[in-house]
Amino acid sequence: MSRTPLLFAAMAAVLLAVGLLQSWQLALTILNLCLISAVMALGVNVQWGVAGMFNVGTMGSAAVGGLAVVLVSTPPVRAAWAAGGGGLLATGAVLLATAGLAALLWRRMGDRSLLRGPAVGAIVLLGLAVSQRWFLPATAAIESVDAASTGYLGGLGLPVALSWIIGGLLAAAVAWPIGRLTAGLRSDYLAVATFGISEIILAVLRNEEWLARGVKNVTGLPRPVPFEADLQAAPWAQHLAAWLGWSGRDTASVLVKLFYAAWFLAVLLVIWWALERLARAPWGRMMRAVRDNEEAARAMGKDVARRHLQAFVLGSAIVGIGGAMLVTLDGQFTAGSYQPLRFTFLIWVMVIIGGSGNHKGAILGAFLIWFVWVQAETAGLWLAATAAAALSPENPVRLALEEGPAQLRYVVMGLILVLVMRFAPRGLIPETTPETPR
Repeated sequence: MSRTPLLFAAMAAVLLAVGLLQSWQLALTILNLCLISAVMALGVNVQWGVAGMFNVGTMGSAAVGGLAVVLVSTPPVRAAWAAGGGGLLATGAVLLATAGLAALLWRRMGDRSLLRGPAVGAIVLLGLAVSQRWFLPATAAIESVDAASTGYLGGLGLPVALSWIIGGLLAAAVAWPIGRLTAGLRSDYLAVATFGISEIILAVLRNEEWLARGVKNVTGLPRPVPFEADLQAAPWAQHLAAWLGWSGRDTASVLVKLFYAAWFLAVLLVIWWALERLARAPWGRMMRAVRDNEEAARAMGKDVARRHLQAFVLGSAIVGIGGAMLVTLDGQFTAGSYQPLRFTFLIWVMVIIGGSGNHKGAILGAFLIWFVWVQAETAGLWLAATAAAALSPENPVRLALEEGPAQLRYVVMGLILVLVMRFAPRGLIPETTPETPR
């Protein structure tokens, strides 16, 4: 019972140390990224820790959530809509009609019909071919509208905080058909399938410039907090800067990061509270039973595939919310920055080290791993400077530290993972069950 508050207190202490010894701007930047990482780790924990699903398509959900910020908060590009909006609407109508006809044909033709699959496939291929008549000219016209600065449709111009909710819903909508397709796959096959589908999603975002400018990036996204220039002009902020003895720019930067931290902390607490309620509800107990023994759950009449689908969609929605928050913090949507092997690995390490199946553990793991990921390079630079003073210029250790201090983060990550797996195989905050005390 004392381990959890002590670990969180230690994490708070190291963040305070960064603020005191380095800078408060850096400490708050790390805090904001830790909060966003914690949201994503909660989503992965729902899928793996609660349901036992090995999903490696995390970056796909995060990218879809980030796309929602563009589609919801940016103003519409009216010239692009005038150039190709009609063609896209016609494409959408054709695709909807194709989907409806395919679903109707699937239901009307019995399970024993050998022609059902080929017939539905032919309808889908025909619909896709017909839709290209409007889709290709429309997208070409949209992308040619002031391609240097726009070249895409834009969004709805709504408040950016609303896009976080829409990001979760959009990620859930994308995850539902993926979950239906992969519902019967085992953990290793599920990992391969979700990774491949995630790569398809990222490839679409990088290449379809009419949607979100592809690799050209969408910059200048709206934000839910004031701009630094506005805060510097505010009298109360100027009085605060004079009282602290800071410059107006530093004070405004710290205040903006504090406002972001308040937003992100509120979202994290709401999601954590909801997941804790679910864990104590019959749904949570049933999911643990399905995770621990699927055959026994099926024998008791539980629909395992449906429960897996629920956990998959819920976890993807939470990751989508985290992806939308990250894009909002960055102020730009960069489709080329989503690196599945790198960041999916980080989130998985957060969940495993923190304590798979325990939502508090996932949050702690997110804070610890992201802090180490950011500060390991600083530690490498310090070690390089120390080695330069203590070792000869030809020493291989000194040369390695001077040439690649950033690579130290991978060494530290590996050491943390090995040590935790050796001395705390269930994570720093292990999962609690009705049979074990909380």
